[in-house]
Amino acid sequence: MTKARAVGRFYGVGVGPGDPELITLKTLRLIKNAPVVSYLVNDQGQSQARNIAVEAFRDVRPGQLEVPIPMTMSTDRRFANQAYDQGAQAIRELLDQGQDVVFLCEGDPLFFGSFAYLLERLEGDYPISVVPGISSVNAASSALAQPLTMLKESFVVINGRAKDEKIRQALTDHDTVVIMKAGQARPRILSLLAETGRSGDAHYLEYIGRDNERILNSISELPNEVGPYFSLFVVIRKERDRG
Repeated sequence: MTKARAVGRFYGVGVGPGDPELITLKTLRLIKNAPVVSYLVNDQGQSQARNIAVEAFRDVRPGQLEVPIPMTMSTDRRFANQAYDQGAQAIRELLDQGQDVVFLCEGDPLFFGSFAYLLERLEGDYPISVVPGISSVNAASSALAQPLTMLKESFVVINGRAKDEKIRQALTDHDTVVIMKAGQARPRILSLLAETGRSGDAHYLEYIGRDNERILNSISELPNEVGPYFSLFVVIRKERDRG
C-alpha cells in the first residue's frame, strides 16, 4: 500500500487594515510559529502586509523562511497574473516539501484579498485554512463611529473600478454604499456622487489605521483628482430608516 504524500498546509491570514494591534491572536500565533511566511512586495521590495504584522515578527520561530512575491502596480492584469503564477509555484514547492506556509493578506484574505488569487491556483491540491481579518470597511465604520446598516436599511460594497452604471445604481438603490479601491476612480466617483445627490452623505478615508490616516467627513474639501490606492468612500444616508 502506497503511503500518502505528506504535504504542508497553506494558510491565508488577515492582518487587518493597518493598525498592528488589530491582528487576531490566531494570526499572531500562526505568524510566530510558521516555518514559512509569504507576502506581496512592491517594486521597492516593501510589503504593506508585513509592515502591519511587524509585532508578530519580533519573536518568530528560529529559521523561519520568508518568501516575498513581487507585485507590480501596473494596471495590466497580465502582469498580476504572472506574479501570482510565480508566487503560487514557489509556495507549491515548499508545500510539496511538507512545509506549512502562512500568507499575509491586508484586511481580510477573502474580501478583495490577494490571497484569493493564490487560493484559486492551489486549492484542491493542498489542505488550506483561512483566518479572517478586520477589513477596511469595518475599520472605516469604526473610525467614523457610524453604523454601516441598521434595521431595514440596505448596504452594499462595490469596487471603484466598476462601471459607472453599477456605481450609479448602488448609490441610487442602497442606503449605505462603500466604494472600495477608490484612488484611480476618485474623479469619476465624485461626479457620480453629485449626479445621484449623495455627495452630502459621503465620507472619504485613506490609509485607515495607519500613521498617515486621513478622514474627511465632507467631500467638498476633496480635490477632484486621482488619489491613493488605499482609499474608500463610505456613503451613509443622513436620514436613517429606523422603522
